[in-house]
Amino acid sequence: MFQQVDFSALNLPPSARALQLEVREFLRAEMAAGTFEVHLGHTEFNAELSRKIGARGWIGMTWPKRYGGQERSYLDRFVMTEEMLAVAAPCAAHWFGDRQTGPSLLRYGSEAQRGRYLPAIARGEYAFALGMSEPNAGSDLAAVKTRAARVDGGWKLNGQKVWTSWGHKADAFFVLCRTAPDSGNRHDGLSQLIVELKQPGVTVRPIHFMDGGHHFNEIFFDDVFVPDDRVVGEIGQGWRQITSELALERSGPERYMTTFPLFVELLRRLGASPDARATEMIGRLTAGLWSLRRMSLAIAMTLDPGPGAESGTPKASVDLATEAALVKDLGTFYEREIIDAARLLGEVEPQHNATDLFERFLTESIVAAPVSTLRGGTTQVLRSLIARRLLGPLK
Repeated sequence: MFQQVDFSALNLPPSARALQLEVREFLRAEMAAGTFEVHLGHTEFNAELSRKIGARGWIGMTWPKRYGGQERSYLDRFVMTEEMLAVAAPCAAHWFGDRQTGPSLLRYGSEAQRGRYLPAIARGEYAFALGMSEPNAGSDLAAVKTRAARVDGGWKLNGQKVWTSWGHKADAFFVLCRTAPDSGNRHDGLSQLIVELKQPGVTVRPIHFMDGGHHFNEIFFDDVFVPDDRVVGEIGQGWRQITSELALERSGPERYMTTFPLFVELLRRLGASPDARATEMIGRLTAGLWSLRRMSLAIAMTLDPGPGAESGTPKASVDLATEAALVKDLGTFYEREIIDAARLLGEVEPQHNATDLFERFLTESIVAAPVSTLRGGTTQVLRSLIARRLLGPLK
C-alpha cells in the first residue's frame, strides 16, 4: 500500500525533475560510501560534505555567477533542499549562509562583502551562524539588548546571544544589535554587523541537550571591535533587513521535514497492510505534508525574482513575513504529530544508541523536539505576528 505513496505534491517541470534525480543519486552514493550518518532533530555539521555539495553548484545556486552562484531558480533550490532534508543530510556547514546570509548580502551588503564571503560560502568553505536571539528576549528580536558603540574606524560590541546553532564551528555570523539610544520605538536603532568568531573578545559556551549532544550555544561579546566594512547595509536599518531574512528562514521545507525520515521508517515498519487506526493516522500525516509543501513552495515561487533577474536576490520577502510565520508555526506542530504517531504506532520503548533505525530516529526526534519551538521563532511570537496581520494592531 504505502510503497505507492508519492510525496511529491506537484508535477515538477523537466529541469527540476532532472535536478531532483541528480541530487538523489548524489546522496545515495555518499550514504553508500559512508560519508555521513543520518541523525534527526537538527541538521548536522559536516564540512567535507558541504564542500562536495558546493562543488556541484548546489550552494548559492540562485546567486549571480560572478559570486559563485548558478543563477538558477528558487524552485531548483527548493527541490535541492527538499532532497537533502528527505535523508537528513548534514548541511549545517553551509545551511545558514546559503539560506539567509548570502541573500542578505546580495540585497544589502557592500561589493567588498559580497566578494569576500559569497564565493567562499558557495564553495562550502565558509560557515555562517546567526546571532539573533538573546536571554530575556528570545524570538522578540525588537527586544535585543546587545549594543555597539561608535569608536574610531568602527564599532565596539558588547552583549550576549543565545541558541546560536553551530556557533562553535562557524567562521562568522551576523549579529543584530543596537547602535543608537532608545527612541521609544523598539524597531529603531537596530543594525547588523558581521563578527568573525576568532576575534578577540568573543566567547562561545555550549548548551547541551539532555543526551549530551551539542549544537546550540551562548555567544558573549566583550568589547569586540567590528570595523566599518563589516556593517551590513545601513546603520539603523537592521529591523527592515532582519525581517526580510526571517521570511527566508521560516518558510522553507526545513520547517516541516525535520522528522520526515522518521515518517518514512514508520511506513516501512507498518508494512503493506496497516490496520484501520494506522491507515487513518498515516493518511492525515500525508495530507498535512501535502498542504505544507504547497504552502512552502508557493512562497518559494513568489520569492523567485524570475528569469533574467541579475541580482539573484529574492523579491517581496518582507511582505511574505506573515505567510512564512504561518508555515513555520504549522510545521512545528506537524513535526510533533509525526513523533506522536511513531510513538503510538511503533510500539517500542525509545532507547539511546538503539541499533534499529526506526528506534534511533524516534529517540533522537523526542530528545530534539523542543528545538522546533525555538529555532526560527517561538510559537507565541509567530502567532502574535500572524494575529497582528489578520486582526490589525490592538487599540
